[in-house]
Amino acid sequence: MPPGFGPIAGLIVGHAHDDRALTGCTVLISEHGMTASCDVRGGATGSRELGVLDSGHLAAKIHALVFAGGSAFGLDAASGVVRWLEERGIGFDAGVARVPIVPAAILFDLALGDAARRPDAAMGHQAAAAATNGPVAEGNVGAGTGASVGKLCGMELAMKAGIGCWTEECAGADGQAVRVAALAAVNAFGDVRDPATGRLLAGARIASGSRDLLDTAAALRRGQAPAGFGRSPAPPANTVLVAVATDASLDRIALQRVAVMASAGMARALSPAFTRFDGDIVFALSCGPPAEAEERVAAVESVGTAAAEAVARAIVRGVTQARSAGGLPGLAG
Repeated sequence: MPPGFGPIAGLIVGHAHDDRALTGCTVLISEHGMTASCDVRGGATGSRELGVLDSGHLAAKIHALVFAGGSAFGLDAASGVVRWLEERGIGFDAGVARVPIVPAAILFDLALGDAARRPDAAMGHQAAAAATNGPVAEGNVGAGTGASVGKLCGMELAMKAGIGCWTEECAGADGQAVRVAALAAVNAFGDVRDPATGRLLAGARIASGSRDLLDTAAALRRGQAPAGFGRSPAPPANTVLVAVATDASLDRIALQRVAVMASAGMARALSPAFTRFDGDIVFALSCGPPAEAEERVAAVESVGTAAAEAVARAIVRGVTQARSAGGLPGLAG
């Protein structure tokens, strides 16, 4: 399939951002609800309502997923998405009210742009209002507006990154094609490597004004410590956030395994992945078919394998589609 996210029936995606502050948020919405789970890999996560993704939780479905910049401050964006959903009567039926179920995860982009301006409830509402089932914008948009990669030597030698998307297909149980789409907000401590060739694409540079890359993994093996390690300030906080959505009908236990398998795509494209400075999380979402359509059934291993490939390619797109901003060079110019 060509680059892009989906489309996945019943799922809409929207971005909102502040180009001056270099921050933003991205929201994935399913008005009829979607089954969801996640796999937490990084050592510096920031999140809201991940407990609703547990298999034993009363609420069987979520109504939106929010990715935001702004570090912990950015979790406020989810409140705006909740308000947008409530205005439309969307949510878990609690009898006296419909309560929208909206998990969220954040990345740290405060070191680029204006640290005093972060995603808030108004921006979350704006992103929800902008959500469509059309093509999803990539690069310097939404939660990727202030994203960067390659912070081993500090922000001044990093490169710009952003949102990347990719969609794969696998065969369902009846031979019908099942779609597996990945959206990644790429804000890694390490570099991004092309899994197909092993070539480094973006990451820590050897000098200001240079596009030559240091190779973070090799430097770490040589014993080079991250800039600021053991001192104040600490190494810049990071995080790669990924949403994998499928039109296959999967329960939360199956989706948790899909999320685990999909994280292999992170390891293929990030060098290194899952450090204690990253807050990496993979979310797996099953939107299922429209009410009038027959369920699409697929083996967990088939969906998970396609998800890993989609994630790796989405992360690559997260750097190849990013434009220069905030003094950091981007591969898209």
